[in-house]
Amino acid sequence: KTKKKNGRSRGGKANNPPYLPPEAEDGNIEYKLKLVNPSQYRFEHLVTQMKWRLQEGRGEAVYQIGVEDNGLLVGLSEEEMRASLKTLRRMAEKVGADITVLREREVDYDSDVPRKITEVLVRKVPDNQQFLDLRVAVLGNVDSGKSTLLGVLTQGELDNGRGRARLNLFRHLHEIQSGRTSSISFEILGFNSKGEVVNYSDSRTAEEICESSSKMITFIDLAGHHKYLKTTIFGLTSYCPDFAMLVVSANTGIAGTTREHLGLAMALKVPFFIVISKVDLCSKATVERTVKQLERILKQPGCNKLPLLVNSDDDAVTAAQQFAQSPNITPIFTLSSVSGENLDLLKVFLNILPPLTNSKEQEELMQQLTEFQVDEIYTVPEVGTVVGGTLSSGICREGENLVVGPTDDGKFLRLKVCSIQRNRSACRVLRAGQAATLALGPFDRSLLRKGMVMVSPEMNPTICSVFEAEIVLLFHATTFRKGFQVTVHVGNVRQTAIVEKIHGKDKLRTGEKAVVCFRFIKHPEYLKIGAKLLFREGVTKGIGHVTDLQAITTKENGVEESLGPGQLNF
Repeated sequence: KTKKKNGRSRGGKANNPPYLPPEAEDGNIEYKLKLVNPSQYRFEHLVTQMKWRLQEGRGEAVYQIGVEDNGLLVGLSEEEMRASLKTLRRMAEKVGADITVLREREVDYDSDVPRKITEVLVRKVPDNQQFLDLRVAVLGNVDSGKSTLLGVLTQGELDNGRGRARLNLFRHLHEIQSGRTSSISFEILGFNSKGEVVNYSDSRTAEEICESSSKMITFIDLAGHHKYLKTTIFGLTSYCPDFAMLVVSANTGIAGTTREHLGLAMALKVPFFIVISKVDLCSKATVERTVKQLERILKQPGCNKLPLLVNSDDDAVTAAQQFAQSPNITPIFTLSSVSGENLDLLKVFLNILPPLTNSKEQEELMQQLTEFQVDEIYTVPEVGTVVGGTLSSGICREGENLVVGPTDDGKFLRLKVCSIQRNRSACRVLRAGQAATLALGPFDRSLLRKGMVMVSPEMNPTICSVFEAEIVLLFHATTFRKGFQVTVHVGNVRQTAIVEKIHGKDKLRTGEKAVVCFRFIKHPEYLKIGAKLLFREGVTKGIGHVTDLQAITTKENGVEESLGPGQLNF
């Protein structure tokens, strides 16, 4: 993990720490004491160093100017700082990046002249034109203002207090009539290399937003209502969000499904931050009560989080950097979608939020064999069958031949990827970790279902009907025993399974741990050992991970039988 700065001040000189942690060799943070008129040779060296830092941060780097390599805050005079920023701008131009000053602060150092240190964000569109893409799942109770907040962020217009901002986000007529989200919708918000917001406000199309952004945030708008919980769980498990945003209404506080959504994010280990919306509707005291209520829950032993209330731009910068490096920190924003109060702080936070994986981890994933999770299936006129989902490993190119499965009888079928789209614009190559839609041409849609995978033919994928998982029973009304049926979610797989056996016990009660053997009741699925698992049935809920698979070998499974055109033989 990148070493980030901590011990930030809350304004005032008195409590400014005199140093930061020593600079890390890897990661995207660079300390520079000063950059005044470097020689040509030194300048070239600095540019090379900047390229390395940008590569480490996948197109983003943070420069601390006025800080020694050991982390001592020396600070620079006004003139030296101006010259250093000028040099930094020249370096950024050389590598094709833009710089934005995040913040300045004064330091106490033995001198009469006021000395400052400056924190600068350097950002460029990576050479392969792959913008940084972060996925943020939006959680929260029904009527907490999730869709409205997204409408305001992505459309650039404030809400009128009666739900105008969210109308563009709804996908079904019944959602518009009831004002409740029941499906999963995706919204995009871009930031250009100068850190300015790029959204639909200037009547841009999605393609234009993608073209002019160097960082994209895809919001996954999930349903808050309890009735649609299975859709919300599917959104959290299959779309692999990097972060989650939990929206809490200031006037109702923690109600309904809020605790449940908080528990889901914790169980799936998705780092989350909290937005308290609708602060224009209630008094300061009510907002403070909601904040206190949240802080109390976050500090409980089960959560063990450190709440960080964001009140200024400085807090937002600190929150973004500490949040990415330490999963225990939970930033809390208080804002209004109607008056626009503190909305800018959330934008500053999202602009600086770094990706979770560094370039090295992504390179390793890209070297594995191709594996694409199928989450959505559509039929598009004149294009044919289209599947949406996430590439979990490898690289996928246009025109590539893959196999998709398992079908109901456990077979894999050949298919060809005709074209790829990412965020509604065409794309030639898909890399690990990116979400996209693939057009499959005339492939028969009825053969596909959610939960399938598309893999490279040489992978020889393992499929199973019976698997074991180590689970914790979170809540159950009676006892949990053999023969019990639950809906199991593992990644994009969602199917009913029967409890075949509980190892070492006859039954389980709330809060107990055990290794349980499950059997899918309909058809085999493609699973991986170590995958996170959630299961539910009525009020019963549990979490765990897959520990063992009873693989069905593809030979046994009769893949050699005729599959009609496009037969696959192993």
